[in-house]
Amino acid sequence: MRWRSRLGRLDRRLFATVADARLPGLERLVPALSRAADNSLLWAGLAGTLAVSGQRPLRRAATRGLLAISLASPLVNLVGKQLFGRTRPSLDGLPLARMIKVPASASFPSGHSASAAAFATAVAMEAPIAVALPVALLAAAVCFSRVYTGVHYPGDVLAGAAIGVATGLGTRRLWPEAVTGAPRVVTAPPVPGHDPDGRGVVAVINPVAGGEPSMAATVRAALPGAEVVEADGRDMAELMSEAAARARVLAVAGGDGTVNLGAQAALEHRRPLLVIPAGTLDHFAGALGLDGPEEAMTAYRSGEVVAVDVGEVAGRVFLNNASLGVYPELVDRRESVERRVGKWPALLWALSHVLRTAEPEKVVVDGVPRRVWLLFVGNCRYDSRGAAPRLRRRLEDGLLDVRLLTAASRLPRLRALTSVLLGGLGLSRHYQQWQADTLKVSSPSGVVRLARDGETFTVTGDVEFTKRPRSLLVVRPAD
Repeated sequence: MRWRSRLGRLDRRLFATVADARLPGLERLVPALSRAADNSLLWAGLAGTLAVSGQRPLRRAATRGLLAISLASPLVNLVGKQLFGRTRPSLDGLPLARMIKVPASASFPSGHSASAAAFATAVAMEAPIAVALPVALLAAAVCFSRVYTGVHYPGDVLAGAAIGVATGLGTRRLWPEAVTGAPRVVTAPPVPGHDPDGRGVVAVINPVAGGEPSMAATVRAALPGAEVVEADGRDMAELMSEAAARARVLAVAGGDGTVNLGAQAALEHRRPLLVIPAGTLDHFAGALGLDGPEEAMTAYRSGEVVAVDVGEVAGRVFLNNASLGVYPELVDRRESVERRVGKWPALLWALSHVLRTAEPEKVVVDGVPRRVWLLFVGNCRYDSRGAAPRLRRRLEDGLLDVRLLTAASRLPRLRALTSVLLGGLGLSRHYQQWQADTLKVSSPSGVVRLARDGETFTVTGDVEFTKRPRSLLVVRPAD
């Protein structure tokens, strides 16, 4: 094709221009930068630095950046390079000081550029501009270095960078961005005897929830009058109940599963709950507008308490959602290897396993027999369409948000799971959505495996989902 020939000639001319360039002082620095990005080691090091910064937005940026690279790298190296197989540029005339080891793989697209752009894009979605801009400039320098050292044509770099940007943005489908603002709630009376220094607060810290290692010290410094209890292997539900019994306000630091246990104890003893985000995802904290421990401390000092709904299934509450089908299986698989390899590698392994083995589940939903890939039941109505929505505008509407993805010969496993991960893409008649205040589910086997706020459990017999409207008091930032 004539246009491809013209693009090829332009690409080679641009490469020759860069190869002929002389940048005094950078002849050795740029190659060193290019080598530092081998196997994404540069980005892994930056992610580690961000992760130990103690700032939640930077920890999220690190996690999202590594997730983006884990998507971009196989897409480029296992798919792109195999499809195109472009030969590397000739190094004739390139200064010796700028030469690096030429990879044996194909030239198009550039894997280094894809990883750099993916990491920079992901960081820009979470981190403040003071961090995101230097990372973006460093990523651009890595992209330039691949041409300057003679291992890629400019077109290779542009294509790789485009893939990296796309995968960075695509991480929003797997992991939503931090929610800004807070949904509608009902204001409740302030806590009697509210003390800004934290007297009357009992804070339970889960050190294995994936949050800040010095969380206990952070809470003690912010609320010197509070009692701080660090979970040291004891049963968390028992620990929460004991803490709530003697607290005026129960504070909980951990992820969604830990916060769920705190909510049950707070409901049992009728205590307000202070959520301190310290997990990996923290969906409920995000819905309240709490983006980190500092925001939680500020919210407590403001003294504002609101009433929110909770859902209930088989005698257990849920703050975000409960589900059955492929999601509980995915959680079970992930948790079986998570302690050995970490959460995100475990998630990718679990996903690959479920893609190979998952089967639809036979259930009866409100008296109607179904074969389902996923039944999602949200606490309050979610805004977006799809089998796994993430954003709520209200936390007190008295409704269950029901999303059902049914199985049929025209909706095979891969497409079904892709729809779950990527939102409402291509669901058509296999997808149903409605709101209710109760939902009844049973299984011909008599056993139902459920996930609730990220934790899985098994129920024998019929299962009923219900609501407890405006039953949980929580502390949240003042408007």
